[in-house]
Amino acid sequence: MAVLHSSLAPYRLKKLIILPFPYPKPTISTKRLNLFQAMSSSSKSQSSAPVYKVPGLDPEDMDRVADQTFQRYSASPVKRNGKGVAVVWFRNDLRVLDNEALYKAWISSQEVLGVYCVDPRLFGSTHYFGFPKTGALRAQFLIECLADLKKNLMKRGLNLLIQHGKPEEILPSLAEVFGAHTVYAQKETCSEELNVERLVRKGLQRVVLPLSSAQSSGPSSTNNPKLQLLWGTTMYHIDDLPFDTLSLPDVYTQFRKSIEAKCTVRGCIKLPAFLGPPPSIGDWGCVPSLDQFGLQSPNESKGMKFVGGESAALGRVNEYFWKKDFLRIYKHTRNGMLGPDYSTKFSPWLASGSLSPRFIGEEVKRYEKERQANDSTYWVSFELIWRDYFRFLSAKYGNSLFHLGGPRNVEHRWSQDKILFESWRDGRTGYIALRQHERAINHGIHVESGKIVCSFLVRDMGIDWRMGAEWFETCLLDYDPCSNYGNWTYGAGVGNDPREDRYFSIPKQARTYDPEGEYVAYWLPQLESLTKEERNFPGRAYMKQVVPLKFGNTSRHQNQDKALAARGTNFGGRQTKGQRR
Repeated sequence: MAVLHSSLAPYRLKKLIILPFPYPKPTISTKRLNLFQAMSSSSKSQSSAPVYKVPGLDPEDMDRVADQTFQRYSASPVKRNGKGVAVVWFRNDLRVLDNEALYKAWISSQEVLGVYCVDPRLFGSTHYFGFPKTGALRAQFLIECLADLKKNLMKRGLNLLIQHGKPEEILPSLAEVFGAHTVYAQKETCSEELNVERLVRKGLQRVVLPLSSAQSSGPSSTNNPKLQLLWGTTMYHIDDLPFDTLSLPDVYTQFRKSIEAKCTVRGCIKLPAFLGPPPSIGDWGCVPSLDQFGLQSPNESKGMKFVGGESAALGRVNEYFWKKDFLRIYKHTRNGMLGPDYSTKFSPWLASGSLSPRFIGEEVKRYEKERQANDSTYWVSFELIWRDYFRFLSAKYGNSLFHLGGPRNVEHRWSQDKILFESWRDGRTGYIALRQHERAINHGIHVESGKIVCSFLVRDMGIDWRMGAEWFETCLLDYDPCSNYGNWTYGAGVGNDPREDRYFSIPKQARTYDPEGEYVAYWLPQLESLTKEERNFPGRAYMKQVVPLKFGNTSRHQNQDKALAARGTNFGGRQTKGQRR
């Protein structure tokens, strides 16, 4: 699942994260300078490595592309027969285009109130290990998404009310003040989100509206505001599947072949160009800032800078598909490592709901019609179906997705060695090829990095996979619980598919995806002095390995050690107390 994930977003989360357990101080060899420390100090002065903005468009160009796209997807004038006020509760659907909740609210009312609740629980701690649920990188992206959503709503005659607090407290209060007959929102599938939906519905039931606010006056109608939840997170609609979610195939290929043969993707929902008016409100609230969450601004010194918001998302689709014409070669470049254009990079916007998967599907079809259809154009849809599959699996298996044994309740003895976990988290495993993937995770995500560091943590270290999954929740720019835990249960061998038991060999991955060591040298410029063959495998001159590899050891590269030492390569060795080989 390579292409729909983001890459190398530039932020050093180690400064932000404080794990809830103590660690002994490392001992440092007095004979050699530790490469890890040398890199940490020298990286501050590195300015040659570029920071790529994604999309690579000016703000004016992004707005122009977005406006043109909105125009193409604008509906013809429709008679609006609704009455009163309807609320749109924006959640993980921070967009205007193809937003059914927004359309339903508009068509059923005279005034639409768009609301986003900055829920303090999003900035709390993860369930088992107490990591921060949202790191600074994703928080900044969310802030940009909200600012862009507010701007796009205002262009269409609406606004976005931003409130700090729990939705189950805010929404019933707003419904009572404005006499709103319905709160429309996107349906979610995981337990925390479902619990909030339940609490919101319960809170609305306690609100009694004047009879004139109720939309219908039949014998079954009541004068309580309603919560109407709408499906909008996947390319294929859940109601169009050829089976119910409890009968969902446990093998992806069976699922994919079935829906490709029996289902069609619904068209994007078109909205009128003008959606106003909103209710009269004196203070619409401000887009939050990082310091309100107790976070510091990301340090954009390397990697990727993803711009949040629907305008940026539509700009990226236009840039990748049409302007640069990279869709035609996507399947062949999607597992690259460096640069902004080897893959689509759509996943951060998909995760925040700033980008509709159905819109991507329609753009692929338009590209195939106007330019060409090939295995690359199909592969984008293939990846979107994977994303759909994880979402439907979360509806089928519920909380078992988060349990130690996974959906199949697999029994396995996992370690929760905190010192080993820290070495994995901080990139001090002794495998330089792995270190750069771990750095990429701490800077956002690269899908190959995710698979490789997951495999090392659970297969080679034997560490509880939930520790890795919760750490990803902190770090990943494109985090969503369905894909994250779906991938981790697969990687740990506890997923729904009993055949899924993969091991990713670090040497093999390095030779396959970074044969000339360009990726590791990007993150660690000191490696540029080595030959391309030596960069991924500098041997013992680098750092003692905390655990041996189960398969695919690096012994074939050990004969390089003496040559590196003779050349005086400036690598140091450090072993943390308690680490075992």
